[in-house]
Amino acid sequence: MLRNVVAIALPGVAPFELGVVCEVFGLDRSDQGVPGFDFDVVAETPGLVPTSMGFSLDVQHGLDRAREADLVTVPASPRHADTPEPVLALLRETLDRGARVLSVCSGAFVLGRAGLLDGRRCTTHWRYAEELQAALPAARVDPDVLYVEDDRVITSAGTAAGIDACLHLVRSELGAGVAATMARRMVVPPHRDGGQAQYVETPIAATPADTLGGLLAWATANLDADLSVQELARRAHMSERTFARRFRAEVGTTPLQWVTAQRVALAQRLLEEGEDSVELIAARCGFGTAAPMRHHFARLRGITPLAYRRQFRTTA
Repeated sequence: MLRNVVAIALPGVAPFELGVVCEVFGLDRSDQGVPGFDFDVVAETPGLVPTSMGFSLDVQHGLDRAREADLVTVPASPRHADTPEPVLALLRETLDRGARVLSVCSGAFVLGRAGLLDGRRCTTHWRYAEELQAALPAARVDPDVLYVEDDRVITSAGTAAGIDACLHLVRSELGAGVAATMARRMVVPPHRDGGQAQYVETPIAATPADTLGGLLAWATANLDADLSVQELARRAHMSERTFARRFRAEVGTTPLQWVTAQRVALAQRLLEEGEDSVELIAARCGFGTAAPMRHHFARLRGITPLAYRRQFRTTA
């Protein structure tokens, strides 16, 4: 059970990435019925720890505080800095005793130095992905995901992707309802597809980034409609070829991939919140029948719709 959580503050720790972990696991939300976490920030040596932004943190707990934690997190820090051996040993011990470790952004380099990414799928900020792969030939670095969980080792991409990874853990351990309540409090989506691209291509010259904003809003509200490239291009008053190029430039993926991801996300919410059959949900989401919905849901979520409902169904 996820109850005891620590964050390791290394010299040069990034305040925002550390703050993400503090926000998710350190804030008391018991007034909203959310279970509390026993959360602390630790350092190799208690005392002042310099951050990457020119100020220091007064950390009051040493590494011993992390010996019984259910989750040990490593926020971003300078990726070329040496990591103290006691910290690396702690991370290895954490995994050996069956607990989880999680990195945010360049924190993946620390997990790599501990040997925890060898043979595992992992990620980091897209700017550092090639560097991480070169440093860890035995790891399988995926630069196009927001977070990855591989056998109790969770790595997340740049900056705010740490929120996605932390809420993923909350969702897995405490249920979709708790994760949704926390997300609403934080004013963030309760779930972003972990398979989406971390960044979008630069829009073509003189093209405002929100050219397709109205169309995307309409499509999101009408996922059961005809959302073929032909129909979307017609609504955007473009040729199919121009539309496809503009869509990839602004959204970072193809129209078909985006529509499918939106339909799966809607199916996910309906499975969590309602009692409709898979067939009915498939129709409401624009899949037509249950078979294609099962296929795409399992491909993007790694679980069947019914299994997902059993695992994440929000109680009344």
